[in-house]
Amino acid sequence: QVQLVESGGGSVQAGGSLRLSCAASGYTYSHYCMGWFRQAPGKELEGVAAIESDGSTTYADSVKGRFTISQDNAKNTLYLQMNSLKPEDTAVYYCAADPIASIATMLRFADELDYWGQGTQVTVSS
Repeated sequence: QVQLVESGGGSVQAGGSLRLSCAASGYTYSHYCMGWFRQAPGKELEGVAAIESDGSTTYADSVKGRFTISQDNAKNTLYLQMNSLKPEDTAVYYCAADPIASIATMLRFADELDYWGQGTQVTVSS
């Protein structure tokens, strides 16, 4: 059974940094795409960044140049380094994984993804 567990959320002032982690277990697919999504109060779920098993990445325009997605295969862990945080980055952040999705599709078709974590809150104050 695949489990994704996020950690690393918290409160930070604008301009600060946070690193989110997503520990994966039970995932045995040779191909995968993993990504980060976020949902702010009253807003729809938004795709933030994704990484495919070959290491290719994609980002939402709103976070390009500020966020970096990476993975440590030895630790089965996905990361999201968030720099230059803005109040509009405040949201619950979720990680997701899917054995079929690619970076071309993952951020746009969240409702088709197989595995999700429970979410971690990120709050950025001005």
